[in-house]
Amino acid sequence: MLTTIEQVLDKDEVRQFRGYLDRAEWQDGAGTGGTLARQVKRNRQLDDASEVAVSLGNHILRALGRNPLFISAALPRKIYPPKFNRYEGGETYGTHVDSAVMQMPGSHLSLRTDLSATLFLSEPEEYDGGELQIETEFGVQAIRLRAGDMVLYPSSSLHRVTPVTRGARVASFFWIESLVGDDGERALLFDLDQAVQQLTPVLPADDARLLKMTNVYHNLLRRWAVT
Repeated sequence: MLTTIEQVLDKDEVRQFRGYLDRAEWQDGAGTGGTLARQVKRNRQLDDASEVAVSLGNHILRALGRNPLFISAALPRKIYPPKFNRYEGGETYGTHVDSAVMQMPGSHLSLRTDLSATLFLSEPEEYDGGELQIETEFGVQAIRLRAGDMVLYPSSSLHRVTPVTRGARVASFFWIESLVGDDGERALLFDLDQAVQQLTPVLPADDARLLKMTNVYHNLLRRWAVT
């Protein structure tokens, strides 16, 4: 399931982020890829331990915690601390797949990557190229979103970032371990939850139809969730 979440950050927040990021020191991103991925990775990243990366990453996590669409789509159990990258001057990231299991920074805990997220921090008109291309069962989906918008997609998907030929593409990216690891089960829960949310404002709280749908949702989540 591929889900677009608009305005994770508002325009003022994006402006503040860019103020910090445009002055930040960027490092070669090739060293952070997996064995195969680093061979096709040409971009720059912030040092994950830098004050800017930690502060902005925590801001994103707080915003996601208040975002009902993100909670519904991801059912997050763990979130890898957000990272930041920058592409310009022909930089690109060739076709690759994200590692299935990652070590959480500063701990002995691991995270199973069920979902990958890219939060765009550059407006589409600021750069040419830089599409996030995700291979899905319906073909390749090309993603270029407004600054502050985010896309969620299965980490099992092959994906790439096309060369940036003008301007700079700045983004945050991270991974989510969901309470429900199976993408198909998670998609069914998402559809059901969205239906419940759409009906809630128009039906009484004690409406039998609404209660039945809510009951089915929570019983499915109870069956499929791993805590």
